[in-house]
Amino acid sequence: MKKQDDNQTRVQRAEGSHARLLGRFLQGSLHLFGISILCSLCVSVLDLVNPRIIGYAVDTVIGNAADLPAFLARIPGIRHVFSGIGAASLAVVVLALLAALFRFLAGTFNAKGAETLVRRMRELLFSHLLRLPLSWYAENQTGDIIQRCTSDVETIKNFVSEQLTQLFRTILLIVLALAFMSGISRGLTLIAFLFIPVIVLYSLFFHSRIGAAFQRADEEEGKLSAIVQENLTGVRVVRAFGREAQERERFETKNRSYTEFWVHLMKLLSAFWASGDLISGLQVMLVVVLGAAFCVRGQLSAGNYIAFITYNAMLTWPVRSLGRVISEMSKAGISIDRIAYILSSKEEDERDGGEEPDLHQDITFSHVFFRYQEELPLVLSDVSFTVRAGETLGILGGTGSGKTTAAELLDALYDLPEGCGSIRIGDTDLRDISRHYLRRGIGFVQQEPYLFSGTLLHNLTLANPAATKDEVEEAAKISCLDEAVAKFEEGYETVVGERGVTLSGGQKQRTAIAQMLLGNPTIMIFDDALSAVDAATDAKIRRALSQKSKDATVLLVTHRITTLSGADRILVLDHGRVAELGTPQELYEKNGLYRRIYDLQAAGREEDAG
Repeated sequence: MKKQDDNQTRVQRAEGSHARLLGRFLQGSLHLFGISILCSLCVSVLDLVNPRIIGYAVDTVIGNAADLPAFLARIPGIRHVFSGIGAASLAVVVLALLAALFRFLAGTFNAKGAETLVRRMRELLFSHLLRLPLSWYAENQTGDIIQRCTSDVETIKNFVSEQLTQLFRTILLIVLALAFMSGISRGLTLIAFLFIPVIVLYSLFFHSRIGAAFQRADEEEGKLSAIVQENLTGVRVVRAFGREAQERERFETKNRSYTEFWVHLMKLLSAFWASGDLISGLQVMLVVVLGAAFCVRGQLSAGNYIAFITYNAMLTWPVRSLGRVISEMSKAGISIDRIAYILSSKEEDERDGGEEPDLHQDITFSHVFFRYQEELPLVLSDVSFTVRAGETLGILGGTGSGKTTAAELLDALYDLPEGCGSIRIGDTDLRDISRHYLRRGIGFVQQEPYLFSGTLLHNLTLANPAATKDEVEEAAKISCLDEAVAKFEEGYETVVGERGVTLSGGQKQRTAIAQMLLGNPTIMIFDDALSAVDAATDAKIRRALSQKSKDATVLLVTHRITTLSGADRILVLDHGRVAELGTPQELYEKNGLYRRIYDLQAAGREEDAG
């Protein structure tokens, strides 16, 4: 939480005010909202003219009915149809049609602007998320990230399209309505106006309370989304361990907490709107009663009274909407902060213009120290070793020994801080090499590869979309994936499902190996990449790889001794430190940690064979 609080402070420095960030979002849609606002202003002006026409008709036309000739006066309303009433009616109809046209245009441009705004926000967020370092994802839950990119984006869209754009129309409507009303009766106008500051003040009173409640509810929604996301992606684990009841209870507990926060927020909003209804009702009642009294005293004509009541009715909702804008501003402000948290998070340094040395050189780790977070212990402590160009180096060690960390540092998935040693390829420090160039030259096969929910061919060609059919088949043959593909009805067009759910663990690892081979990397890293295949397939793949990767530098990260049988040298890590380094034969004769691991695994194989 401290890191997120620090990041929230950084949000304000990096992004500036909410208006500045909104301006960034509104690029491409601002002109659409501008046209919508202009059309809305036209609607307001047209709506304000109608009551004056009706008032004129009531006072002037109907009031002169007694002056009609007797023979025409006997026909009710005949002269009014052809003169004043007809003209007034025609004017009302024309104004109504014009208002309808401008309403249509305002709604159309507003909708287009809203969707353009959402598209830009999504694109900015997605593009930025792709460039954030892995360490950021380790600190933030996926469910919460998704919630910020969906619910919070929708909240901002609704505020801009439904509240902010109407604010201009509301202000104009209030100003013009009060101007028209003061021309009819200054006393009644003063009474109507006195309620406006009251509504604004009580809206400000609720503003901070609603904002705080919405922020807490939003955070709880993110936690709830994280639980759902974890259970959907880990449904196999839940089923395998019979954890359905426990996970359901965990979800229901968080869901109840989330519901309680929203109930609290709804109570605040109910009190807010109920107060507004009460104040607005009192204002309307006073205007109607006092206006009627003015009419009785002869201080106000019937037509002007009708016009004033109409203006007051038109004024009631805009004044209420000012309070609503303030209320919605609280929610939108929280959502902007949550999105700004993502956008202000520091992107991974792309090192544009970085060096592009020949990667077929020695790789040197020199006194490397590394920890994932400041408060966590060191994962690597004073690690130094050299991988010769074209060599196959095995990295052996138990869980937590730092094997995977060393591989991830080489691929620049995590940055090695200054003062914590160096990693060099040839004479070039890894920090000075272009990330894109480096990762194109390094093939990294992880223990648990991630497959996208497309076809098998799509996943295989991620590293090289231009790969030919022959190249795909060759890579599949080397990784022994061709045997599985032959059994699929759709072959390489088989849909593997989300996260490769339709494939076994071994098939996913073999797919990842073939995928890496199609990229034709100079450096190959296998991080327990054969842990899910049987020993015979393991040996077959290693033999094929040794032929394919003759010129490549290969790092075999594993805990399985047999996987390292073809390695030129083996590095043994123990609790983040280099324990041993040498050829398999040298380490075996040394009778150290490697020998103990070797003997334990050999004894296990004999027991299995027995």
